[in-house]
Amino acid sequence: MTDMQHLTAAGNEMSDSFLAAQRQSDKTLAALKADPGRYTMLTGDRPTGRLHLGHYFGTIRERVAMQDLGVNTNIIIADYQVITDRDTTEHIQDNVLNLVLEYLAAGIDPKRTMIFTHSSVPAANQLMLPFLSLVTEAELHRNPTVKSEMEASGHALTGLLLTYPVHQACDILFCKGNVVPVGKDQLPHIEQTRTIARRFNERYAPKHPVFPEPEAILSDASEIPGLDGRKMSKSYGNSIILGATAEQTTKLIKKSPTDSQRRITFDPIARPQVSALLTTAGLTTGRDPKDIAEEIGAGGAGALKAYVTESVNTYLAPYRERRAEFAKDMDVVRDILHDGNARANAIANETLDQVRDAMGMRY
Repeated sequence: MTDMQHLTAAGNEMSDSFLAAQRQSDKTLAALKADPGRYTMLTGDRPTGRLHLGHYFGTIRERVAMQDLGVNTNIIIADYQVITDRDTTEHIQDNVLNLVLEYLAAGIDPKRTMIFTHSSVPAANQLMLPFLSLVTEAELHRNPTVKSEMEASGHALTGLLLTYPVHQACDILFCKGNVVPVGKDQLPHIEQTRTIARRFNERYAPKHPVFPEPEAILSDASEIPGLDGRKMSKSYGNSIILGATAEQTTKLIKKSPTDSQRRITFDPIARPQVSALLTTAGLTTGRDPKDIAEEIGAGGAGALKAYVTESVNTYLAPYRERRAEFAKDMDVVRDILHDGNARANAIANETLDQVRDAMGMRY
């Protein structure tokens, strides 16, 4: 078999694997909608800065929908994971509290959704020790997220980054999470978590399994481009920050790059920057970007940017109003986080007791 044939075979295998994951995701989602109370969801964010429009349409909106369906929803603020690829925790307190503000403004209800931080739940982190014994070094090195994060950071591979998939398994399994919303690139993490749960049950609790094997729910949100046509990212400076003012957003959109063509058309390949603006307008108005492009026509970049600015600021106005209201009393925000941490600790302590019972380590 030639090199090209090997590549084609590998590509076909990956495609088949993804299609199988998509079918399973659709099946899980249908079952969840039929009986949401049977499901516990865990998801979260690293507190490395402010959330942007890509986060909102990519994950935040889906979390609110799951919560409102009646799923047992849990959001982890992964503060320990900040140091997987960064040398400082400067601004971390501010970032954590701002994440809570973003969640509240988006519609997360702390009475129905548990919001907590990694570093405040010792028992969940203690699961790392038995879980590490259930994976091999080779399995950890094969994880694509570990490889990509190491390359992106430019840092040497730390022990924390290498074991990141195991730490994520602790996050999911301590609360007996059985569904996790993810993008395509995170499927290996869920598979690793399923493997850890299965191996623990087989080795220590064959008659009375302790952990579920969680299912992935694949997000149907396409990648949302930044204002320059690249992936929306805080590091690129091309993202619309949810908590920015209308004036800041207007200024950002006004200086976003386009191209020399006067007529506005939607062509993500040939005209990525113009199409990125049209995509943003489409998301915030619910319209087809092609229809928006046709409507603007020969109006040029100025008319396009004016339309995008109006669309974004109108869409985010209620969100920003709620955020400003919550920000008036940060003690309430801290209380919400403290309450979530207390609830998470109670769950984690119970799970750790079950793990120690299964392993014969209760003395």
